[in-house]
Order: sequence, then structure tokens, then C-alpha cells
Amino acid sequence: MKKRSTFSWVLEFAGRKKSFYLGSVILAILGVAASFVPYLIIADMVRELLAGNRDFNYYLKAVILMGVCWILRVTLHSVSTTLSHVATFNVLGGIRKQLCKKLSTIPLGSVLDDNSGSYKNIIVERVDSMETTLAHIVPEFTSNILLPIVMFIYLLTLDWRVGLSNLIPAIIGVGFAAVMMAKSQGEFEVTVQKTKYLNDTAVEYINGIEVIKAFGKTGSSYEKFVVAAKEGADCFIKWMRKCIWWQAGSISFMPATFLGVLPVGLILVKGGSLTPENFITCVILSAGLISPLVIAFSYMDDIMKMKTIFGEVTEIIERKDMVRPATLSKKPVGSDIELKGVKFSYKDKEILHGIDMEIKQGEVNAFVGPSGSGKSTIARLIDSLWDVDEGSITYGGVDIRELPLDYYTGQIAYVAQDNYLFDMTIMENIRLGKKGATDEEVINAAKASGCHNFILGLENGYDTVVGGAGGHLSGGERQRICIARAMLKNAPVVILDEATAYTDTENEALVQESVAKLVQGKTLIVIAHRLSTIKDADKIFVINDGNIEASGIHTELLGSSILYRKMWEAHTMAKDNDLTENGDDSDVGKEAANA
Repeated sequence: MKKRSTFSWVLEFAGRKKSFYLGSVILAILGVAASFVPYLIIADMVRELLAGNRDFNYYLKAVILMGVCWILRVTLHSVSTTLSHVATFNVLGGIRKQLCKKLSTIPLGSVLDDNSGSYKNIIVERVDSMETTLAHIVPEFTSNILLPIVMFIYLLTLDWRVGLSNLIPAIIGVGFAAVMMAKSQGEFEVTVQKTKYLNDTAVEYINGIEVIKAFGKTGSSYEKFVVAAKEGADCFIKWMRKCIWWQAGSISFMPATFLGVLPVGLILVKGGSLTPENFITCVILSAGLISPLVIAFSYMDDIMKMKTIFGEVTEIIERKDMVRPATLSKKPVGSDIELKGVKFSYKDKEILHGIDMEIKQGEVNAFVGPSGSGKSTIARLIDSLWDVDEGSITYGGVDIRELPLDYYTGQIAYVAQDNYLFDMTIMENIRLGKKGATDEEVINAAKASGCHNFILGLENGYDTVVGGAGGHLSGGERQRICIARAMLKNAPVVILDEATAYTDTENEALVQESVAKLVQGKTLIVIAHRLSTIKDADKIFVINDGNIEASGIHTELLGSSILYRKMWEAHTMAKDNDLTENGDDSDVGKEAANA
């Protein structure tokens, strides 16, 4: 598929507020035209003076008219700029919404290729950088280039030789600009990469500050950030040093029309082929070309950056969506899930090598295996966070790719070990499980998940703001709120991906009790390292290196699977040691399985 040009994206984005931008450009052109009129009036006044006109009223009217043109120019420019900025900030808001929506429709693997710092940089800084192009270059650059062209044509009608002499400094300036652009090739891309790395390092440093301090790594970790900050500054300085003199030459020569007009005009006047009146008129009109050209060429640096700035934003927009129908054409029967020949690759490496499994409605199914074996990948494929490369996943007898995404995601509640809480109230976080849920429904879900009492114990109860990623709450409290959210969703399929992995011992029993209530009457998929919690599952799948090595119930696998038996022995040994140190530990996972 052919990659779209930057210009086509500019037109598309501007087209979202077409009338505003069109009005802005028209007003900008009229404003620049109004700024040219005084030069024509001055030229006429000079001719009248040379002709001997001493009528004071004529000159007074001319000066008043110039004042009116100046006021008109300022007014038109202000209105034009207002229109372009109103349109631009609406467009930028729309682009940010489009980017966020896009992240929810592309495969999770595509999102995970970059970290949160990079996305923050693109969605905030890069989109902000588009403001200059849309709010200024579209109306101002257009108008400040168009009218000098018209004025240049008018100068050619007065005297083509003097008119062409205006191009002499422009040609020199273009030469400087060409060298500057050649030297700038790739430099802006480097600054973008260094800035992204600085953002990523800053996010990593801030998120890991607790670990850094705990392990005394403040110096080395901070040094990494300092190096990133220095490189981020150095790349801009290097770029500036390479281009500053050429840029200065370009900016100095391009609008310096007198460098060509004065010597050429004087030679022509001396030779008698140009009248003094027309020469003065040409000089005055050439002076009128300077201001708009200075404004136009001041955007050259921004024009050079456009491709990179728009490229980062549009790269996300152009990513391939997960293709799903808009409406439900075939309704699933029941909630059986079946995987047939499923293969999946991540970053060109095949992770799953032909998975076949059947998950029956209402049963408890467990995925076990070594870390990195593909357990969570299978769960995420079932939850439609990724698309399979080969094979199929069916839900109720229908391929999940034939189901609308909103419908299918409503059938599954996913509780992961690192479920995210947004920086808003507990009530709002739980309500995310069911759009439009009443306060009573939210509270009932909280009671069912065992977090109602601790919520009431907080200063503002359900109106307590949890902080970024739920940072104001403990791990166990965050997990129970996530379970309450899943309960409120009331989906027929529940996936628990190491749901108690980050929970402390004190809260683990409470979390597992909440899980037991959540999964009653549901199809349950559990990913767990603690095998004792899933030994009563209806079916256990032993996954190793992207393959299903064995499946069956606990007692069968102890006899048929060497890997499972070794995992069980290692688990029971660790559990015995833990019991010796801490006393008995209730097997609430068994309660969840039996539920």
C-alpha cells in the first residue's frame, strides 16, 4: 500500500474545519492586500510631488487612507488568526481522540512495541507541534506567498527588467536555503529520536524511583537520565551549528529586494530607458515585497519539520486495525471457546505453534507452564487483544473475527495481575465495568467483591480519588476494586491472569474470596503459578514453549506429564516451607474452582 504524502494529511486534517480555514486564508489574503495598498498610495504621492502637486487635501486623504488600510490589515489578520486557531485546536483535539481510539482498535502487540513515554510524546508534544502548520502556515504562508507573486507580476508590467532584478537576492537566498536543507537532512529526525529517548528515560526513572532508592542505584540511574538529557540538548546544538550561517544567509538575502532593484534601476534611469517616476514606484513596491516574504520564509524551518512531525502522528493512524464487523450478523450459541491450529508471532518470532484447545461453558480451565511459555498470550488472543496469524478462535461456534469488537469484549471479563486504575474516584473506576451503572449497582458489586468496608473507611468513601494508576491504594485494594469492576460487567467468561501475583499475604485470602464470588456460574480461565489453587479445575492445560504439552485433570497430569509433575513437586515443596514459617494457608483457589 502506497504511503500517503504529508501534504495529503495536512489537507485532510485542515478539511475537518474546511470553512474556518478557507475563511482564514481569504481574510489573510485580504489583510496582506490591505498592507500593499499603502505602498501604491506612497508611489502615487511621490509621482504627484514630482509633478508639482501641492494640494494639502490630496495628501491628507492619502495619509488617512493609509491609516484605514493599516487598521484593516490588523483587523483582518486578527480575525484570520482567530479563525485558524479555533479550527486548529478543534482539529488537534480531534487528532488526539483519533489516536486514542486507534490504540484501542489495533492489536495489543502493535501498542506494546513502544512504551508509554513515546505515546505521551506523540499524543501531546508532536500533536502540539502541528499547531504551527495548521494555524499559521496554512493561512499566513499561503497569503504571504500569493500576494508577493501578484505584486511581482505588476512590477513586471511597469518594467520587466526591474521586476526580474527582484529575483537576484531571492536566487542567492534560495542557494543558501538549499545548502541549509541539505545539511539539515536527517538532523530533525535525530532530535526526535533523542527527545523520545529522553521522554522514555524520564518516565522509566520516575516510575522506578522506589526501586532505585531501595537498592541504592540513585547515582547510576540518575546518570542515565543525565546522559539522555545531555544528548537531547547536544543534538539540537549540533543541528544549529551546522545550519545557522546558511539559515542566516537565506533569511538575509531572500527579502533583500533592494540589492537587485537599486543598482539595476539606477543603470536603467541613467541610460534613459526608465523614467525616475517609474523607478521610484518600483523601489517602493519592491519594499512592499519584503515584509510578507520575511513572514513567509520564517516558516521554512517549520516546513522542513512537517514530514517528521506529521509522520510520527500518521504512522499510528495508518497502522492496520483489527478487522471486525460493525453489526452482529450471527449470534453465538452458548459460551464455548475453541482454538483450532492457532499460530501467533510477535516481532517476527513465532510464540504459539498451532494451539488446539476446547473450553466448555461453565467449566474451570487452567493454563500452567513455565514463564514465557505462552499462557498469557493465549489468554490475550481469546480476549481479542491480538489477532491470530493462522487458525481460528470461536466463541459459541462463531469465529471471534466475525463478531463486533464491542459485543465480544462485553462477553469477557479480564482480571490481570497489573489491572489499571484511572486517576479518578473509586465509584468511577468501578463503573467502567458497566456503562451507565447506578451508584447502587456499583456499591453492590463492591460489597460482593469484599471491598465495600475498606472503601467506607477511606476519607471520602466512594468519592476517594485513587491517584495515578491507583497509587493511593495498596496492591490488594486495587485488585479488589478491579474485581468489583469485573463483577459489575457480569460477563459470561472470566479470565484471571495471575490475579493474586502482586497481592500481599494478608490480602490474598480476601482477593481469592472475591474471585470465588466473581466466577460463580461463569466459564473460567485461570493462569496461575500456584498449582494448589487450580488442582480441582475441570481441565488443566500444560503449556510449554508455545505448545500444549498435555491436558487433563490434576490426577491424570501427575501421571502423564513429566513437566506438570515437576512443577507440582516444586510447588508443594515451596508451600511446605512457607507453611513451616508462616502457618496454614487457606486454599481459596479451590473455593473459586468449586464455585
